[in-house]
Amino acid sequence: MNNKENKKIVLVTGSAGFIGFHTTYKLLKLGYTVIGIDNLNNYYDPKLKIDRNKILKENPDYNFELCELSNKNQVDLIFDKYKVEKVIHLAAQAGVRYSLENPHSYIDSNVTGYLNVLESMRSHHVEKIVYASSSSVYGGNKNSPNKESDEVNNPLSIYATTKRMNELMAYNYHSLYGFKCLGLRFFTVYGEFGRPDMALYNFTKNIVENKTIRLFNNGKMKRSFTHVDDVVNGIISALNADFDYEVFNIGNGSSVELLEFVEMIENSLNMKARIEYLPLQQGDALNTFADINKSKELLNFIPKIDLADGVNRFVEWYKGYYKCV
Repeated sequence: MNNKENKKIVLVTGSAGFIGFHTTYKLLKLGYTVIGIDNLNNYYDPKLKIDRNKILKENPDYNFELCELSNKNQVDLIFDKYKVEKVIHLAAQAGVRYSLENPHSYIDSNVTGYLNVLESMRSHHVEKIVYASSSSVYGGNKNSPNKESDEVNNPLSIYATTKRMNELMAYNYHSLYGFKCLGLRFFTVYGEFGRPDMALYNFTKNIVENKTIRLFNNGKMKRSFTHVDDVVNGIISALNADFDYEVFNIGNGSSVELLEFVEMIENSLNMKARIEYLPLQQGDALNTFADINKSKELLNFIPKIDLADGVNRFVEWYKGYYKCV
């Protein structure tokens, strides 16, 4: 396929995923040509991915490629086909708890797949990548809020380990080959078209269906919930920033207890939750709290969406998408 003239060409891995969909949609609105890669796997209901992808395909500047990133030949063929200028790498096997059950899938997707992208970039002379890291890299770190300068040598899950490996691999390719690599540590991203395995989706679904929701550590955990629109703005700022190698926190600069979060969902639905209180689950961090001073200063990253408003937006999307309540 010939690339269109005068269009910036960005490859987005995981383009049919939650963050990938919103990122791709925004890039297309800004006038980019996007090469989207996804394997549309069944980690959660593929219908969500297919529906997201269907929306993206309405734009003629979106070119979709079904691809397994762990297959190096498939990745190379895509770089052969398109004149990619920059890469936004969002594809990954997600989920802290699932990594306890199926650790091999995390190495295949998050390490081997990422390596294949970096190697294809190297052989095709593409030198700028913005990639998704995670707040989970802070693991057993006791500092709060979490700063990019904190030690991140105590991951609590294979998922967190793979994300830390991504940061180290990026540094390898920066130091060896001059890649410009910007890693973004996302903090509990939520929003419309979100993943079913994430708290907001799971809690909303169970409350609507009058099923019990499970709160680990008796709900006494805090998360730095960050709306996907704010995250996308951070990604695009990083894409346009001129740094050689940096890691940034992308969060909302505050932390909310899960019990308060559930109350927001109850208020938005005008329904009460049935709650089962459970001990802390292996691999879970007690508190995530993003220090975003570096991101504010260097990326002009300023989160704008209030959590209660963001929850309302998700609930309205959920009711419309599933035609319920």
